[in-house]
Amino acid sequence: MIIMHFSGKDRDIGEGERLARRPPTRAALRIGFALWALQLLALGQQQIAPEDQVKAAYLFNFAKLAEWPQTALPDGPSPLVIGVSGGDQDFLDLLKAVVAEKVIGTHPLLVKSLSSGDDMKSCHIVFFRASERRRSHAAIAGLAQAGVLLVGEDKSFLRQGGMINLVLERGNIRFEVNPDALDRSGIHFSSKILAMAKAGYESSAAAVSNSPAGAARQLAHGVPPEYPAIAERMNLSGTAQVQVLVKADGTVKEVKVLGGHPLLTDALARAVRLWRYQPGPKETVEIVKFSFGPP
Repeated sequence: MIIMHFSGKDRDIGEGERLARRPPTRAALRIGFALWALQLLALGQQQIAPEDQVKAAYLFNFAKLAEWPQTALPDGPSPLVIGVSGGDQDFLDLLKAVVAEKVIGTHPLLVKSLSSGDDMKSCHIVFFRASERRRSHAAIAGLAQAGVLLVGEDKSFLRQGGMINLVLERGNIRFEVNPDALDRSGIHFSSKILAMAKAGYESSAAAVSNSPAGAARQLAHGVPPEYPAIAERMNLSGTAQVQVLVKADGTVKEVKVLGGHPLLTDALARAVRLWRYQPGPKETVEIVKFSFGPP
């Protein structure tokens, strides 16, 4: 529960303060409220709700905060379509209830169930349920540059080219982002939204670094490593640790295994080689740890 307090005290104010108190525009209020709602979700404030209800709320907020290219969502009264691929009717009904009678800008929201790739091209958001793992890979390939926001809930979704993935972590639902896939689609979110995304890696607090003041380099793009299928069958879990030599331009020059089961360290090393860090004045050495376990 959030309690807001307002003061009822009256006092004289000057013209400058009176101007500063002008009500914000409707657009500013809409974006501000959507950001506030998304922050609540990301912080787990609404995790008392069922998992599907939280995911439906995320989809609604993504719709409010995304900026589509004009070719995908031109000005006018055309609907903003959220498609759901897979899952059951209960989730579809829940999502319809969440967006009922909602309008974003000039666009009413419409939810529909998807049964083919052609249906997806008419959507602005497509949510792939976990049951659609096999089908989603081919669908993503055909939608990567179609101005469609691709959201999933499967551990391999971002590696397949998905844009946003909803993940369950310690009982709370977070979201992680593939910035490269978003860039290719032409869909944009503010930096504040992207900063709220869950990092798919864990940097050691004791990282060895040659960067200024010994601070670790910030990761610009990094997709979490895939949990090896053979490790999953073996019910193998544990932490892998690697040392990463990062060039000045942010690309990874070399990866050295420091510790962990060979299956897990190999998966982490393969993923880290594709990571990209923020540019810096010179090469640095970073330590990356990642904990693997059954989903």
